[in-house]
Amino acid sequence: MSQHGVGPRAVTRSVAFLTAGVLAVPALAGCGSEDPAGKPLAAPDIQPAGRDKIADGGTLRWAVDSVPDTLNTFQSDADATTTRVAQAVLPSMFRMNAGGRPERNPAYLESAKVVETEPKQVVLYKLNQQAVWSDGREIGAADFAAQWRALSGKDTAYWTARNAGYDRIQKIERGDNALEVRVTFGRPYADWRSLFSPLYPKEVMGTPDSFNDGARKKLKVTAGPFTVKKVDREDDEITLARNPRWWGEPAKLSEIVLRTVPRDKRAAELAAGTLDVAEIDPSAARRITVAARPRGSSSPLMGPGADRSAADALRSGAVANGTDEETVARKRLRKAAAKHARQQQALRGFEVRKSLEPAYTQLALNGAEGPLADERVRRAVARALDRKELAEAVLKPLGLPATPVGSHLALSGQAHYADNSGALGGQDTKEAQALLADAGWVRGGPVKEQKKKEGEKAAGAEGEKAGASKEEPDDDGTYVLGEENEDNKAHGRQDPADQLAQDGKQHKQPAQGGAPGAYAPKGTAAPANREAAPLAKNGKALTLRFVLPSGPGSQTLRTVADRISRMLERVGIGTNISKVSDESYFKDHIASGQYDLALYSWPATAFPATDARPVYAKPVPAADGSLNVEQNYTRVGTDQVDQLFDEAVSTLDEGESRSLIRKADSRIWAAAGSIPLFQRPQLIAARKNLVNTGAFGFGTPVYEDMGFLKKGAKPASGPSAKGSAAP
Repeated sequence: MSQHGVGPRAVTRSVAFLTAGVLAVPALAGCGSEDPAGKPLAAPDIQPAGRDKIADGGTLRWAVDSVPDTLNTFQSDADATTTRVAQAVLPSMFRMNAGGRPERNPAYLESAKVVETEPKQVVLYKLNQQAVWSDGREIGAADFAAQWRALSGKDTAYWTARNAGYDRIQKIERGDNALEVRVTFGRPYADWRSLFSPLYPKEVMGTPDSFNDGARKKLKVTAGPFTVKKVDREDDEITLARNPRWWGEPAKLSEIVLRTVPRDKRAAELAAGTLDVAEIDPSAARRITVAARPRGSSSPLMGPGADRSAADALRSGAVANGTDEETVARKRLRKAAAKHARQQQALRGFEVRKSLEPAYTQLALNGAEGPLADERVRRAVARALDRKELAEAVLKPLGLPATPVGSHLALSGQAHYADNSGALGGQDTKEAQALLADAGWVRGGPVKEQKKKEGEKAAGAEGEKAGASKEEPDDDGTYVLGEENEDNKAHGRQDPADQLAQDGKQHKQPAQGGAPGAYAPKGTAAPANREAAPLAKNGKALTLRFVLPSGPGSQTLRTVADRISRMLERVGIGTNISKVSDESYFKDHIASGQYDLALYSWPATAFPATDARPVYAKPVPAADGSLNVEQNYTRVGTDQVDQLFDEAVSTLDEGESRSLIRKADSRIWAAAGSIPLFQRPQLIAARKNLVNTGAFGFGTPVYEDMGFLKKGAKPASGPSAKGSAAP
């Protein structure tokens, strides 16, 4: 997941409880015979090929965001690269299929099922008899037991980030033979398939010292198709080597090198031949698509004028400026054109593989204080949004399905998914205005000059000019929409619609009579009527702090935020947009509650009863007077939602558990603490001869099948993964 996503399994869970009214929830979606889960919106795109067509050997150079601080996925500073390494070198009893549902991993498990429910739940694992650790020892009950003891939460000497599920286990013992493991639960646990994936050897889990430090920098004992050969922190790369003790189909690649490459440098690294595969942003995807096509042609990823070279752009700029800069800068132009041509020629060896990431972007509404503490205002914000328009703005230019996400707890195709957005309702300007009026916000009310509160600094752009307006240009990234901010263009700010047009989609300016003040030239008088005035209450205008990251990979979020601001402006809600550094965005703003509105992502999970509960649990005051929010950064929760999660995780009837999760989701929608918007795009640049690798979507990668085609061989037809599809 990208830098602005949050992993729900990455933070310690604790019991947490704040208040919200009881909400009437309409009938759940999909109560008829049709499965409301539907199908995944996009298939994986990995260039599938049979193993007989793949060359033996070779090194795959794969761009990552960082070399992780730890190789232990159960520690708080684990990241996406930690997970990638674990997938390649450690056992997982279950993995995700193309539909985002857990399936038994036959490399490690012959079978796993609940064999007893009374008086206790018992799960019997039958292990693959060939499964061994890289030191030759068989994988067995001792490894399961060591991991349970480390993650149970009973021994605080283990620095664990989470213990969900393991805290329900009562005992682990060997079955009838060395290949059987019996796990007895003290309390029923519906998400038992989430456990022991990954499974670390007892050498890592056996003592607090080995758990806390032994697996941070190295993994001596592994049991996957690859082993950890080297962690090089000076060169920022991890080398994985083929495991000679792997009992399954041998890995086709000799090595996988995970290299740290910033996202804005990846296109250049691909062109330089130092990478084979990398997740990229839309601008890099357009460039690669252009390189592969004849001049003058276009595609959804290209957009109008995308085939212009760097020299074309410089030359047209010189002509537009009315000077003879071509003569002065001829050498510079020739150099730029030659460099661009070389890079484009090199990029012809790559293609863009695209799907939808198993994660969604949401609008978070901080309900702890201020206007959004009033549920009516939160619901008004939600009813002002056209989620379909926002999804189309991001996904349609990329040629991906632009369907708004209908659940907080699952994505389309997953077992727990159902579109429960009807519990809140769709875009309705009149309803939004009525909710605001009911909350006491009126048009044209008197507004007193507000003094800056102590601590407000944190919500601004790096703590400066958090209240910037048209009278004070915000060169540091803060501006206000919804009051008198008609001068964005006068100060040289690019219109969001123009930005989206650069992303491959044309947008017309609104006709006269659109959102007041949004497009008028500087100096235009505001209409002298109450309908055009901002909303106010108790001498304060209704203006919300909208905090956004400012890094180069955040343009999509900023574009979406601009559109949201214009939608809110139409119902009288102003937004104060503050751009902050990527480093401080989450820690200093989202987690600390220094925002009103924010955009960030949550990954999908096949186990929402376990993983999503801390995200939506009702916060409670801690002993020191602070608020214990777990991962509920919106600070909005209800007793009903907590109860539904508790019931769902404790029932072994899978149909009943799904029903309870969908009911919980309906109530989360109704509380309007967060609004799911769209599934995130997944854009991967890959060499054309690289197969079984790319945009995996929901599916867990099969590392032993990755490789490069033999000379003359062709991949299988179609973009989808070879694994089992969603049921």
